[in-house]
Amino acid sequence: MVGRGDEPEVIWARPERTGRGPKPAYRRGDIAAAAVRLADAGGLDAVSMRHVAAELGCGTMSLYNYVPRKEDLYELMVDAVSGEHELWEPTGDWRADMLRVGHQTRALMRRHPWLPRLMSGIYGFSPNALRYLEHCLACLDPLEVSRGTKMELVAMLNAVVTMYVANELAVAERTRSLPWSEERETAVRIAYLGSQVATGAYPRLAATFAEGAGPVDLEAVFERALGRVLDAFTPRG
Repeated sequence: MVGRGDEPEVIWARPERTGRGPKPAYRRGDIAAAAVRLADAGGLDAVSMRHVAAELGCGTMSLYNYVPRKEDLYELMVDAVSGEHELWEPTGDWRADMLRVGHQTRALMRRHPWLPRLMSGIYGFSPNALRYLEHCLACLDPLEVSRGTKMELVAMLNAVVTMYVANELAVAERTRSLPWSEERETAVRIAYLGSQVATGAYPRLAATFAEGAGPVDLEAVFERALGRVLDAFTPRG
């Protein structure tokens, strides 16, 4: 394959375009933007080298001069949307700043629903990903723990947000595929659950449900999840 080497390499260490010929017609930013448009419209499965080339109006084989592998294309996409993070001047309140990071990351993933599928440390070397990580560490300057622990905090916060959003997206996707409303299905399932708990076979579940009536506030659950992650890293004493 054109441009594909036999040794592992980082896309960011490569020149923008390999091979001889005239001045490159596209930049990585153009390619990433085209791939992101496809993914936003049709999901990650809509992204292929052929489809991106068609979006750009070039031949598929010529695209390999810029991006040697589909995995590199994914890395360009993650970097492109990582650039949407707002990097503010840290306030000095590390906990408030990291809560803001968590909420911003959730909003980013909701704008680009394919992103949770690509969240990986492998894609953490891109320019925008490094700027985001440096920003998080700057927000954590007031936290008196080791730098390795701060890295763990950032990783854990991102993992919780990714898992939460992935679940939100899966529920939404399933709901769209149902031939009935979400409310009707929820009512049927709650009725069934109530009938099972009423048998007496699940006394702890019965006590739990009796203790907390009413619908679950998912926004409050998300806020508590972030808070508990940050609480775990707060020095005691």
